Amino acid sequence: MQFQQLQYFVAVAETRHFTRAADLVHVAQPSLSQQIKALERELGADLFQRARGNITLTDAGEALLPLARRILADADTARHEVQELVQLRSGRVRLGATPSLCTGLLPDVLRAFHDRYPGVRLLIEEGGSHDLVRELARGALDLALVVLPLPTPSPALTTVELLREDLVVVSSPDAPSPGRGRRTVRVSDLEGERLVMFRHGYDLRELTVAACRAEGFEPDFAVEGGEMDAVLGFVRAGLGVAVVPRMVAARAGRGLRVTPLARPGLHRTIALAHRSDVAPPRAARELQRMLLER
Repeated sequence: MQFQQLQYFVAVAETRHFTRAADLVHVAQPSLSQQIKALERELGADLFQRARGNITLTDAGEALLPLARRILADADTARHEVQELVQLRSGRVRLGATPSLCTGLLPDVLRAFHDRYPGVRLLIEEGGSHDLVRELARGALDLALVVLPLPTPSPALTTVELLREDLVVVSSPDAPSPGRGRRTVRVSDLEGERLVMFRHGYDLRELTVAACRAEGFEPDFAVEGGEMDAVLGFVRAGLGVAVVPRMVAARAGRGLRVTPLARPGLHRTIALAHRSDVAPPRAARELQRMLLER
């Protein structure tokens, strides 16, 4: 008994027509008929009653049909399981993340993932949440770490909240401390401070500017337009202060003074997003699990 013969048998049983069954399994009708006859010889019983324009299952065919379907389903499951194992040995994950998350959250998680699955290629794309959502929607990414709320909410995306992170103020130790040396500063204390500001489209830029305006003042930019590394470098050089995520400040090393924001402070919510209509590949799902369990 051959696996292919069972496929042809199920196709005929479901369509009750040899020609339509042949079209369904993409084989010539004479070849399909020959394989069905070979299967019947092997089993020693007719599987179909063949009357002109009317194909019905015999008792033997009725007995075989559920078994054949189960065998085919088990084969599909086996093929799927093997493919998933192959993906974990030699697959790839296309992950998008904001630059601050690439600096703060991802290094430890990606190192753990790489240690467990060294054959999986990690392709990282940095960008603002708006750009990452667009790349997800067009299928260029498997997963993306984005800041909620999304700039343009999309019903085609599924988002799972990952963490809520405090923002802090960083400054040069050689410059006067923001907030006149207090252990914490308020957003209102940033009025009159020269800010080192991120480029347009950067989530942290919009959040900081909105917080300043909510306190009734327009922020004063000393330098603007940089990515995370550039902003931290400008702050170290004493050009101004910046509002950054706590994880980034903790990883930034020496040369920065870190001052928490007084309650209620500023926060951002990080979520893991993927397309709702397409399941991420096996390797991406494993990275997703590690991120959610961190």
